[in-house]
Formats: sequence, structure tokens, C-alpha cells
Amino acid sequence: MSELTLLVLQLSFLALMWIFVFSIVWALRSDLFGQRVRKMQTADASGQSTPPTPPRGTEAPRPPAAAAAAGAGDIATTDNAGRLVITSGAKAGSEFPLGRDEITIGRSSDSSIIIRDDYTSNHHARLMLWSNQWMIQDLDSTNGTFLNGSRVTVPAAVPLGATVKVGATTFELRR
Repeated sequence: MSELTLLVLQLSFLALMWIFVFSIVWALRSDLFGQRVRKMQTADASGQSTPPTPPRGTEAPRPPAAAAAAGAGDIATTDNAGRLVITSGAKAGSEFPLGRDEITIGRSSDSSIIIRDDYTSNHHARLMLWSNQWMIQDLDSTNGTFLNGSRVTVPAAVPLGATVKVGATTFELRR
């Protein structure tokens, strides 16, 4: 083999090694710090509430009337949902009062409800008030968020007593 061919092969191997190192560092960084969470718009210039827009290529959540007709039960509104109760997991039995603020769930210390288990992402899910009803939104978590056993891909209305599973923890909205 000529010296030029050997030099090109050595430089190519060195470049591939650096690409491999950078990909490992990038994967570790995203695992440690998570992805950025977009804030939902709460009011426009006229002061009226604007609903969040789902990501492109997904369907919008069903309206409460359609969800009730499909057998979802009482949709949890601000009038009837007063607390969030953890039913299983490390914090089983804990209760959190519901206000008008959104509740973030995850491992991160800036989450409203911190769940420390191996199946929960740093910023896993968000429980938000939207048009006077409580909605659950998955924040691109690794293991997903489940509402009554179905994976949540777009914001979904949460009925009273419905089981919401985040990692190894389940919770319900109650009166």
C-alpha cells in the first residue's frame, strides 16, 4: 500500500472516531438535561385564552361532548376536580390540590410533581387547564404517558377517576 493511501485511511479512521465521541457526548447531554419544554400560550393580545396547538401531523383532541359520548365519563373540570391523588408508585397516597396553574410531572427538580423512578423522563407530562377542563399532555417522554391504558399522543381530556400512568406511578383526578 502506498503511503498516501495509508495516510488517507488513518485520517478517515480518526474522523470516524471523533464523530463517534461527539455522538456519545450528545446522547449523554440530552439524557442528563432533557429536551426543552415549550410553554403553552395562555392569553393573546386581547386577553382571551388561546388553546395550545398540537404538533404537526397529529390530530386535535376530541371535544368534551365527543369524549363523553364515547363513554369517557365525567370530564374533570375546574368545577368538579379538586385534587390529584397518586394511587400507586413511590408516592402512593399523596394528594396535590388543583389550582388554575398547570402541573408538570417528571424527574427534574423544576417539575411540580417530582417522580424519581427509572421509567419517568426529566420532563415527562403536563396536566393543564384548557377551556375549563383538565387535559394531560405527554412531553415527548421515552416511555410514554397513558390515560386509562391508552398512550397519550396529543393532549387528551382527563375524566374524573380515570387512571393516568407516568412511568411506574399512577394517579387520578378526584373531587
